[in-house]
Amino acid sequence: MTKTMKKSLPDLPGIYLFKDAEGTVVYIGKAKSLKKRVSSYFQNKQQDLKTELLLQAYDDLDFIVTHNETEALLLETQLVQKHQPKFNILLKDGQPFLYIVFTKARLPEISLVRNKKLQGTYFGPFLHKQQARKVFHYLLRTFKLNLCSKRIENGCLEYHLGLCAGNCRSDFDQNDYLFRIELAQDVLHRNHKSFLKNLKEKIKEYSNTLEFEKARTLNRYAENFETIFATIETHFSDKKYELQEYAATTKTYVPPVGEDIAKQLKEFFELDHLVRSIDCFDISHFQSRNIVGSCVRFTDAKPDKNNLRRFNIKTIEVQNDYAALQEIVSRRYRDGKNIPDLIVIDGGKGQLSAVRAILPDAPVVSLAKREETIYSPQFPEGKRLDIKTDVGRLIIALRDYAHHFAISFHRLKRAKSNA
Repeated sequence: MTKTMKKSLPDLPGIYLFKDAEGTVVYIGKAKSLKKRVSSYFQNKQQDLKTELLLQAYDDLDFIVTHNETEALLLETQLVQKHQPKFNILLKDGQPFLYIVFTKARLPEISLVRNKKLQGTYFGPFLHKQQARKVFHYLLRTFKLNLCSKRIENGCLEYHLGLCAGNCRSDFDQNDYLFRIELAQDVLHRNHKSFLKNLKEKIKEYSNTLEFEKARTLNRYAENFETIFATIETHFSDKKYELQEYAATTKTYVPPVGEDIAKQLKEFFELDHLVRSIDCFDISHFQSRNIVGSCVRFTDAKPDKNNLRRFNIKTIEVQNDYAALQEIVSRRYRDGKNIPDLIVIDGGKGQLSAVRAILPDAPVVSLAKREETIYSPQFPEGKRLDIKTDVGRLIIALRDYAHHFAISFHRLKRAKSNA
């Protein structure tokens, strides 16, 4: 007898987990559409041997919704390596990602690796190999971290071309090299404050010891630090950490539909109307440059792709989240139409006040990230979201969607400006 699906799945990207009667995960897959992909297992009459055996072992199915296929790919790989399902052959023992590692040694090296066998400090994983190689070679060139196996009094050819760290020379300054290693790690950590602080202290030290050439080299890093950080931001992927947080809060989240969630939202936010449509606004920038905004809409608890908006901030040139929010909200509802049942602002009391100043009669709330706290006229001191409820999961998923939408637009804009 042919087995059938035991639960309905959403038409959204994510991963699915086949389980046996004992609850053991036997197969994990990714999908652009969970509904269509999983359904295909049960609709194809001529199954291959692997699928036939999988369906024989199948007793239950779980799934996790993700923002897109890329996140589904990453989460699939992480869970395959964690659960080691017997039907996952390709990813079970493989290493599909790359890492950048600074080895733990007297003279550390920066390397690109597929696993974590070496002792050292790791950055990654990089989801795309080309992305990893770009970051790796950019760091090698920028901070002159390529170590040489030669021993030449005045340095090898690569040294004079600016490609070698200079350990081939008899007067190689190991401390200066170690300092450049620290700078490269600060860049990967996105710690621009530490980067500039360490640079200024080292430049002063070199100036005091009359090592002006070294001071000039470091001063070039200080002058170009925004470009250095922006270049790494364009290519470096931290999706692993974002996804872990996303999966933790939305693991059991399936977009609810119909009147039920609309009523729950109405009751939670103490409104006098059902909440079927929600807009969420977010601002993204880097060092006050390339400021952009996003607005995403959920209708009946699902992303409404026809109502996604991206904004280049036009009225300000330096960081001012309040003014930026006022600009994009005003532009979004310029004609006073298409205002949703609820507006969510990514921020705290200040951001809420800024938006309510231009939309005093609209249902506006803000969501502060630190403790997932809602602020509104009904909750002036804040109200914590319970991420185990439909309302909590929906609002956080909405906020995360807006955040990722703004970040992706910001990275695209910055990449074009650095091209």
